[in-house]
Amino acid sequence: MSGHSASPFQFVRQKSLIQRSSQIGFSLIELMIAMVLGLIVIGGVISVFLAGQRSYVTNTALGDVQDGSRIAFEMMARDIRDAGLTGCGNRDRVSNVLNNSPTAGGSTWWADWSNAVHGYGAGTATADPALVGLNQVGGTDSLQLLGATDSGLSVAATPSSTAANFKLNDKSSDLVTGDVIIVCDPDHAAIVQITDYNDSTVTVVHNDNSGNKTIPGNCSKGLGYPPLCTTNGNGYQYGPNSQIFKFAGVDWYIGTNPTGGKSLYRVSVTTVSNKPTPTSQEMVRDVTAMSIRYHQAGQSSFVDAATVGTNWAAVDAVQVQLTLESVDKSAGTNGKAIARNFTATTTVRNRVQ
Repeated sequence: MSGHSASPFQFVRQKSLIQRSSQIGFSLIELMIAMVLGLIVIGGVISVFLAGQRSYVTNTALGDVQDGSRIAFEMMARDIRDAGLTGCGNRDRVSNVLNNSPTAGGSTWWADWSNAVHGYGAGTATADPALVGLNQVGGTDSLQLLGATDSGLSVAATPSSTAANFKLNDKSSDLVTGDVIIVCDPDHAAIVQITDYNDSTVTVVHNDNSGNKTIPGNCSKGLGYPPLCTTNGNGYQYGPNSQIFKFAGVDWYIGTNPTGGKSLYRVSVTTVSNKPTPTSQEMVRDVTAMSIRYHQAGQSSFVDAATVGTNWAAVDAVQVQLTLESVDKSAGTNGKAIARNFTATTTVRNRVQ
């Protein structure tokens, strides 16, 4: 015979070899290679996740810093623009009869209308009188601003030029005894303290200080220009629709906040127990530094407070530089807080020719 037929034993052996071959697994080297490749993939995923997380933290911190700067500049710009504002455009004809004003021999910072804009810096010879005893951070600038805030009120009638009162056109819950107000018409403005306010009769009384009901009181009941510190003073009759504004005295500075950090603070003069009282309030946290420069009419550049000297009446623009830090103190690539400098320039609206 020319061929052989396979024996049953050979068929069984071949089948066994095929089954054993199909059951062979990965070798140790193959497993190690697979594990290394898996670790590389996992490491890449983790790296992408951590980079995304760091980017999110950084962008959030930058957003916080930028939001803080916008809020700070918006609030400061509002006060700077309104500095020296009487409401009637006659800032050079102001009758200031407050007892603590220069008219009466006083020197209180918020009663000195001639310094409606007044800055203090590290290089100035005197310290800011508004911040004595407060939490100001050393070596930082501060800025005093005086002006008027709109109250929507006006005079209905004044009995006579020697009267110490006038009636309002409308009732107002915004006025209280002790408030300092600015009354004005096209001729001149008067800064005076309300010695008594009766909302039911809408009557504002601005007597002299003989009754000592309010502090500092007025040196005269006469509101004419120029002011005269006698009981009747320089009489003047404000006519119907003369404008009435609440007086605003503020001071911006950098102070130490309750957590030991630094914040932008605002001192505002508010009436407490019939007395105008400077009160400090934290406005924007994590503002660590403030540098202020001033432009004077006729000059080409901005200068610091020391260079302005005593010529504050010529200042017509204010440039403020703020340094802000992120709330997250480890948001930076160096593991520290992100810090940025921002600068804004605001025109003193009432002094632009």
